[in-house]
Amino acid sequence: MKFITLGPAGSNHEFVANRYLDFHGLRLCGTVELAGDFEQCADAVLTGQADFLIQCAVHPATMQTMAKYFKGLFAIDTFISGSQDLSIMQRRDVERPDSLAVMRPTLDYIDGTQWDRIEFVETVAQVTQGLIAGTYAAGLGYASAADSHPELLRETRFVGTVDDVWIVYGRTRLSAGQLLAWRGAPAGFLYRQSQ
Repeated sequence: MKFITLGPAGSNHEFVANRYLDFHGLRLCGTVELAGDFEQCADAVLTGQADFLIQCAVHPATMQTMAKYFKGLFAIDTFISGSQDLSIMQRRDVERPDSLAVMRPTLDYIDGTQWDRIEFVETVAQVTQGLIAGTYAAGLGYASAADSHPELLRETRFVGTVDDVWIVYGRTRLSAGQLLAWRGAPAGFLYRQSQ
């Protein structure tokens, strides 16, 4: 069973996809493949090269994924998961960076006004890799990078994680046009307690 999601290695998509496989006990029979973009992911599922696609619902490509592939690629599951902790990091060899590299959806997690320029990068993984490589002087990346590379990076502000909604796509339509929801979900319990 092949799941496909957005790379590069170390991305939040890979991190959360592996958590999803662990949750369902699929690590022994399932693999997570990585692709460069969601068009490649969707094509892989539609052509049978992969069985399922996992995508963060707030990713900029999500609307295109659902709209472009609405015939043949179906949302079959959703779940909520925290991602890897984020922090603003700065290279130790730069005294005062004037720009901050961020993935656009993460900009709202911080106050970006202290930088002269915001540089938008496609993924948080690319921001993190760019900080390590010296491409960016400062960026909002995976907090673990400062721990892994203390000689290169210092954390200037810990941001943490958010609970994102994730979508799993497959080739089999499960909803048949009906509402699919789980009354036994934690939200259902909360609703019953609020009555």
